Order: sequence, then structure tokens, then C-alpha cells
Amino acid sequence: MTGAETTTTVLSTSEDPMSIANLFLHASIPVQAIMVLLLVISVISWAMIFQRSSVLNSASRESKKFEDRFWSGIDLGKLSTDLSQRQKPVTGLESLFQAGYREFMRLRQQSGVSPEAVMDGTHRAMRVAHSREVEKLERNLSFLATVGSVTPYIGLFGTVWGIMNSFIALGAVKQATLAMVAPGIAEALIATAMGLFAAIPAVIAYNRFTNRLQRIETQYENFLEEFSGVLHRKAHS
Repeated sequence: MTGAETTTTVLSTSEDPMSIANLFLHASIPVQAIMVLLLVISVISWAMIFQRSSVLNSASRESKKFEDRFWSGIDLGKLSTDLSQRQKPVTGLESLFQAGYREFMRLRQQSGVSPEAVMDGTHRAMRVAHSREVEKLERNLSFLATVGSVTPYIGLFGTVWGIMNSFIALGAVKQATLAMVAPGIAEALIATAMGLFAAIPAVIAYNRFTNRLQRIETQYENFLEEFSGVLHRKAHS
């Protein structure tokens, strides 16, 4: 093949009217806007997926690490002091422990407070810490759920708009052919494909993260009850 033939082949390939790039460039303004919107949503969705995955992985890992240390027989006062002096922020089970232990020691040092009142206050403090930690883990999950439910309809709207324009243009000619309407329909269907491309990963990630979050929340609940039992025995000793 000569150089001229090669150049001609490359140009004809790059100028393929049915390529995705050309279909996007020749699409109507509303369809182009929808495609760009779906692309931006998809990028943001993937960023949140990676970020939430890292957060949940870290939460599971840190919870297991803290539980191993907690049940190793370490003195609770020393454990609380170590957490307070550490530069790293207290999160997860560490936050539940700190909230409960500090409230327990504060109420126990007050005169005239019954063991039942001490445990009630301690349990409330840990419940508040538990709610805050779960709220941190749930952050941005609602966005993924919204993306999974809304983006297919946004893409479908772009498809309907593009096909509508194609048939309007088709009605203006006397002799219609498939070649005349095919590009318009193809560019419209790209919007639906992009909507699904944004929705499917978001739905999969949301379901997976929700399941993992439930397991972590159960782990927090179990620790809260077990730690309450330890403090209950300490309060009545």
C-alpha cells in the first residue's frame, strides 16, 4: 500500500460519519448537553465509589484492629489515655469507646449517682457516638442511589429528543432512506447508553456499600453492647 493510499484510508476512517465522536459533534445542542451532563455525573460517581470504598475498607480494618487490642486485656484507662494522646483522629469503635468510657468515669466520680444512672448516661453517650460514626460512613451513598435511579431517564430523554428531531427532519424530504435517519437515531441511542453507563456502576456500588455498611453497623452494635456489659460489671463492683 502506498503512502497516499494509507493517508486516504486514515482520513476515511477518522471521518467515519457513524463514529461516536462524529455522532456527538453533529448531535443537536440538547442531546450534546445531556451527554456532557451524563459524562460529568459518571466521573463524579466513580470518584465517590473509590472514595467510599476506601472509607469502608479503612473502617473495617480499624474496627478489627481496635477490637483485638480491646479484648487483649489492656487496662481501659490506659487504652483511653493512649487514644487521647494519639495525633490520629479517633473514629469508629474508638469513638464509641472514648465516648462511653469518659461519660462512665465522669458520672461515676459524681456523688449520689446510682450505678443504673451511670449506665444510662454511658449508654446514651455511646449511642450518640454510634449515630455520628454511621452517618459518616453513609455519606454520599444517597448520591449513588440517585445516580442509579435518575441517569437512565436522563439518557432516555436525550434519546427521545434525538429520535424526535430525526423524524421531523425525515418528514421534510420527499424520499426517505435509512441512511438519512440512521445517524440521528444512532446519536440519540448514545445518550441512553451513557445513561446506563453511569447508572449501572452506581447501583452495583450502592448495593455493595449498603451491605458492607450494615455489617460494620452490626459490628458497632455488638461492641456497644459488649462494652456496656463490661462497664456494668465495673459500675457494680
